[in-house]
Amino acid sequence: MTAPRRQRRHPAPQPPSPSAEEGDGKIPERLYVVAGPAGDRADLDLVTLIVANGRPSPSATPEQTTVMRLCAAPLSVAELSAYLSLPYSSVTVLLTELLVAELVQARAPIVRQALPDRNLLEAVMHGLQRL
Repeated sequence: MTAPRRQRRHPAPQPPSPSAEEGDGKIPERLYVVAGPAGDRADLDLVTLIVANGRPSPSATPEQTTVMRLCAAPLSVAELSAYLSLPYSSVTVLLTELLVAELVQARAPIVRQALPDRNLLEAVMHGLQRL
């Protein structure tokens, strides 16, 4: 007697057909269409904060409009890249265009202050104990 064949509960995933990928909207346009021609890029770090100066213009691309709306509060370049689902290099090209048009500002990241000197803390502590 042979054992019964086990059936899978979930069918194995099938790779999507090329024609289905284009119409779903899940796969973005080719990056050169989104980012435009690659020219000079602004010197942006992953932690550089981007802040919008105003509202997006009606002639702005959808990606630029999204960046402007997201940057109402300061966001890092890494966060923008994640929210837009675009690679860092494409986001820097988009941001360079916005920086040249003065629609956004790039700010240095906020760095925590270094810890104060231990000797200074001990001196303050001893001074308070003498009171």
